[in-house]
Amino acid sequence: MRYYGAFYRTALHPLLARINNYLMRWSRSKYKRLKVWKTAIQAWERAVKLRPEFFAHWIWVDHPRPR
Repeated sequence: MRYYGAFYRTALHPLLARINNYLMRWSRSKYKRLKVWKTAIQAWERAVKLRPEFFAHWIWVDHPRPR
């Protein structure tokens, strides 16, 4: 992230957003209470607020987009 972020940040942003989408899909399939998209987004925002450096890419990408 440091190398490509310094030179190709615009190319790196979609990849990081895709990683967030994969994490969201995994969490929604693992936890039944997150099946509803609105509930999943609220849980995601709460996790990002409590632990903003839990994943390194959370500093650059806000949250996943709904499909």
